[in-house]
Amino acid sequence: MKLDANMLRYLSKEDFRVLTAVEMGQKNHEIVPVQLVSSISGLRHGGSYKVIRTLLRHKLLHHENSKYDGYRLTTLGYDYLALRALCARGV
Repeated sequence: MKLDANMLRYLSKEDFRVLTAVEMGQKNHEIVPVQLVSSISGLRHGGSYKVIRTLLRHKLLHHENSKYDGYRLTTLGYDYLALRALCARGV
């Protein structure tokens, strides 16, 4: 999928909190369960589920349901996190 930087402005603070939580969870897990995403992001389960659904729609996350029910970041998700980090630094 092609990188669309215009969508960056429509992602909310909670979207980036969940993306960061999945990235942090992937340090120890290949597939991050929803409970861990909710606890790391600080959002309630219902709020994190709603955000995860939005991120799945934009293909920033991928749902894995083979052995464990969880999520992992796609390369597009990593790109959006990197763009946000660069914007925060003012580069």
